[in-house]
Amino acid sequence: MNNTKGYVSFILHAHLPFIHHPESEDYLEEEWLFEAISETYIPLLQNFKKLEEEKVDFRITMTLTPPLLSMLDNKLLQRRYIKYLKKHIELCKKEVIRTSYDSRLNELSHYYLERYTNDLHFFKDVHNCNLIDAFKYFQDIGVLEIITCGATHGYFPILYVNEATVKAQIAVGVQTYEKYFGRKPRGIWLPECGYVPEADKYLKEFGIDYIITESHGILYADPTPIYGTFAPIVSPNGVIAFGRDIESSKQVWSSICGYPGDFNYREFYRDIGYDADYEYIKPYIAKNGVRVNTGIKYHRITSKEGFKDYYNLQWAKDSAEKQSGHFFDSRVEQINTLSEVMDTPPLVVCPYDAELYGHWWYEGPYWLYILFKKIYYDEGNFKLITPSEYIDKYPSMQVCTPCISSWGANGYSEVWLNSSNDYAHKHLHVAGDRMVELAHLFPNAKGLKKKALNQCARELLLAQSSDWLFIITHGTMVDYAKKRIKIHIGRFTKLYEQIKSDSIDEEFFKSINKQDCIFPEIDYMIYF
Repeated sequence: MNNTKGYVSFILHAHLPFIHHPESEDYLEEEWLFEAISETYIPLLQNFKKLEEEKVDFRITMTLTPPLLSMLDNKLLQRRYIKYLKKHIELCKKEVIRTSYDSRLNELSHYYLERYTNDLHFFKDVHNCNLIDAFKYFQDIGVLEIITCGATHGYFPILYVNEATVKAQIAVGVQTYEKYFGRKPRGIWLPECGYVPEADKYLKEFGIDYIITESHGILYADPTPIYGTFAPIVSPNGVIAFGRDIESSKQVWSSICGYPGDFNYREFYRDIGYDADYEYIKPYIAKNGVRVNTGIKYHRITSKEGFKDYYNLQWAKDSAEKQSGHFFDSRVEQINTLSEVMDTPPLVVCPYDAELYGHWWYEGPYWLYILFKKIYYDEGNFKLITPSEYIDKYPSMQVCTPCISSWGANGYSEVWLNSSNDYAHKHLHVAGDRMVELAHLFPNAKGLKKKALNQCARELLLAQSSDWLFIITHGTMVDYAKKRIKIHIGRFTKLYEQIKSDSIDEEFFKSINKQDCIFPEIDYMIYF
């Protein structure tokens, strides 16, 4: 008996800025990728595999952004990830000996040793260092829909003062997707969910059917959508928009009542990189001797007070199972209520940063696995669905223009444009104008000039990453973020001047091409 009254769509946004430093191994920022592989991407892939082996029919959508794909495909970063794992395994073996005085700690140290050892086997032996194909497999069998993003996560509501820069972000995002997945993407996660109507024509030009937006991008659309965020809308230009559901997001995201704050869960901010004796831990922290996270964490959240008890794996699993039941019951109740007042099946859209699952919320991938099993086996009133499947099933939708919006704090652009980072935009806009100028000045370039023009396009895209502006606003790794904007604008400007004066320094070009090797197939004429 089919009692499906509605649908839930899980969308995980897997993104990291492009960080690649062949000139040095001292950049801790490269470890953002390694942490995400071990704590988010591998656990998700392993849980997808378990669901497949258990013959659980599930659906999930994921962005794999162009910078992330480029890093996952990078041979140097693959080698450095293996080195990272081997170092962690070495530390874990020492921890097994060091913690022998306490059975609870010792059990956890064995757990981490097994986990990092399994990561190495999974990455190197099972998948031959190719996680992109591991994700592609699940898309090919029909349980995962992979969507794209702007080339370097450039923030459209500010970039669009020069529309060619938005066009290039979309074009390169689509091209990168096709390169790795052998098909065109139907959907795009707008960087930072940043929507401006001016982007629609370029989304259509490059074959995008739908976008993911923040809740108020839909709720404040013109005219007001009759079903709110519970059904997609279509813009006058033909771009379909899916908006985030507020209630389901709050259950997961909220620091006050969200699941990740459960006292049985692993405490993110307590790590042996800070707790262990300095001389003992020194070989495993930053090269300059600064204490940093190692990923080995022995404590649970415990309480809102200072005291932290040891982490208990079984208690954490129990909490995840209980909370997946709560989420399931909440969606059943929500869809029952909605289906009574809608003449189309309601859709609850649940978009999250992928790195929430595993990196920030260590138990998140397990929670997702249990939830998907529960949805499959229990007598609920909803099914999982991808946005593309929903569009194909229910193609009739209200025509509305979404509101300019983002999912940043307060919902608009202040995270990426404020007094801490506003200095950067004039440089980004000038470089964008100059890139368009170069494309028009040299439409048929050949040889070194063509290579230099393509490198200009790479440098501009890398400078435009919204991550640098976000980091500056939030006060973490600010020096690195400022340095990245300055470096890419500097390299762009130097090449721009050399190209215009017909005096390209080939050694300079080769050195920056080696470091900023993203998008090898890029064609600068996308800015024409």
